[in-house]
Amino acid sequence: MQLRSYQQSAIDSVYSHLREKETNPVVVIPTGGGKTPAMATICRDAVQTWNGRVLILAHVKELLEQSVEKIRQIAPDLNVGVYSAGLKRRDTSHSVIVASIQSVYKRACELDAFDLILVDECHLIPADGEGMYRSFLSDAKVINPEIRVVGFTATAFRLDAGPICRDDHFLNGVCYEVGIKELIAQGYLSPLVTKAGVAKAQTDELHVRAGEFIASEVEAVMDEDSLVEEACAEIMELTKDRKSVLVFASGVAHGQHVQRVLQDQHGVECGFVCGETSDQERKEVLSRFRNEQRGLFQKPTLKYLCNVNVLTTGFDAPNVDCVVLLRPTMSPGLYYQMVGRGFRLSPGKENCLVLDYGGNVLRHGPVDAIRIEEKQPASDGLAPAKECPECRALVATAYKLCPQCGYEFPDPERTEHDASASEEGILTGQVVDRDFEVRDINYSVHTKKNAPEDAPKTFRIDYRLGLDYWVSEWVCLEHTGWARRKAESWWSERSDDPAPKTAKEAVDLANAGALAFCESLKIRSVVGEKYDKIVGYEIGPKPEPNPAWEPVDLSDVPF
Repeated sequence: MQLRSYQQSAIDSVYSHLREKETNPVVVIPTGGGKTPAMATICRDAVQTWNGRVLILAHVKELLEQSVEKIRQIAPDLNVGVYSAGLKRRDTSHSVIVASIQSVYKRACELDAFDLILVDECHLIPADGEGMYRSFLSDAKVINPEIRVVGFTATAFRLDAGPICRDDHFLNGVCYEVGIKELIAQGYLSPLVTKAGVAKAQTDELHVRAGEFIASEVEAVMDEDSLVEEACAEIMELTKDRKSVLVFASGVAHGQHVQRVLQDQHGVECGFVCGETSDQERKEVLSRFRNEQRGLFQKPTLKYLCNVNVLTTGFDAPNVDCVVLLRPTMSPGLYYQMVGRGFRLSPGKENCLVLDYGGNVLRHGPVDAIRIEEKQPASDGLAPAKECPECRALVATAYKLCPQCGYEFPDPERTEHDASASEEGILTGQVVDRDFEVRDINYSVHTKKNAPEDAPKTFRIDYRLGLDYWVSEWVCLEHTGWARRKAESWWSERSDDPAPKTAKEAVDLANAGALAFCESLKIRSVVGEKYDKIVGYEIGPKPEPNPAWEPVDLSDVPF
């Protein structure tokens, strides 16, 4: 197997770190980018070049099987063993052993000395699960005090948002990282696209426990009949040209509900797997979804597959060209792992569509620039403040009426949950254009903060495009040069009256009806940038010119 340039760079960085530092490094390569070939190459070098012995630790049997397969491809002459109760293997004397930590954490002495330990998908190590690793490493160091550890992951943070690398951890720092956008640009990962919708998921009333939304509340919110039916209808509409659609549900009842609606109301078969699905049934369903069936009596390939908490890490289906997130999560790692199921390349696959119904992109940011926040002390999960949709005042969560304008906030149980997928871009730099109907316009004079009293003021226009979504622009009528010419052009598109000289005159004229009403706007959002931009207008008819502004003929007036 020929390594890609970044895989070789990752290996070189590991070797440099182990030679020059005493700490244990981590390699970060995105999902689908090929961590296992790099691990297999390190195993080959350690055994054949340095006469060492290597242990690969993983959490799930799928990862163990992948590691064994890749090692055999890269170094078929290596003596590779497996120690896993799930795979019914207990090899102990091989040069390379692939093992589950659950099976070996009390058996370091039984496995004898290792020189190097590689931890696959090390983001899966929970804070309360470090004990198994620490216990094993403590015993392994007794046998070989010089043993070193290298972690491999797609996300350098745990599923509960904590960073993997710390000074007091057995993994201490990232030695190599390659980005998602870089691998997409090089053609090694599939591009991601999102549906340009208008709505965002409503998760304001969900409570948080141990860093994640309370599962029962999430399922209750997402399993409403209207939400499921509307979301399924939109999924069907948006996936007409997709081949393999992977759905992440919020719970078993919710997933089965989604399955029923797709089958009963839309006439399509949808597979379903969860933790309770038998191994045989799960194997059959995944085989149909991957189109890997063999034999004479094959069932139809599954286009839709819904799952609950099972098809994240270790699930490899390159044919997935649409990922549907029907579950909100507070975990940036879980968000990444769900979206990452669509990264892999497959013949005929142009890109992967991501439909986010859980507000995850808004919560965590684009998948190539996830925002990681320090864990906060436990709370009841309620936000300390909320925004009034009428006057935009920020008020305490407990308020029933807005103290500024009197708006009555709806009770939590009456909160409407929109079934549309989020419009947020999934990659930084991604451009999303959306058309909005203008619901209201407000005109005002704007003075730049900390500007001197004689500084030019601007004519500010605030457009209300949704219940609580406002976009603003500023017209520089009091400026000179190009700014003034641009302002005059803006004014002439909306009025046949001459452009006023001051912002105050502009406000008075606009409020008096001198400007054509702006009926809709095209808004451009660039992922990673703070503010949206107005890039297009649909303007109504201009009003009749104001006689007070028409020029007066003074040629016959005696002076």
